[in-house]
Amino acid sequence: MKISSRRVDTATILDVSGNIDMSNSPEVRKVLLREIRENGVVVVNLTRVGYIDSSGVASLVEGLKASRESGSRLVLFGLSDSAREVLKISRLLNLFEIYNNEMEAIKS
Repeated sequence: MKISSRRVDTATILDVSGNIDMSNSPEVRKVLLREIRENGVVVVNLTRVGYIDSSGVASLVEGLKASRESGSRLVLFGLSDSAREVLKISRLLNLFEIYNNEMEAIKS
């Protein structure tokens, strides 16, 4: 798994590639929380993530909670069918701001 960040307008885009699972979800959580604290609006690009397990979902939920507590935003885009299904099954799909592509996510 690899995470890189870049700025677009007032948002920080986190480009994530690889699966988000128990072995690397602590790193996802650490980067996500740091970016939310330091930069406010964080947009997570999941187009190159094929699979997210429950620990990965927990990291995203923790990021969402931190963004709400700080008055910022956490936005997701590019969810694979399996990642979308994991959020749907766990009844979390409607809690997140989810868009199909980067342009929609940034303009939101």
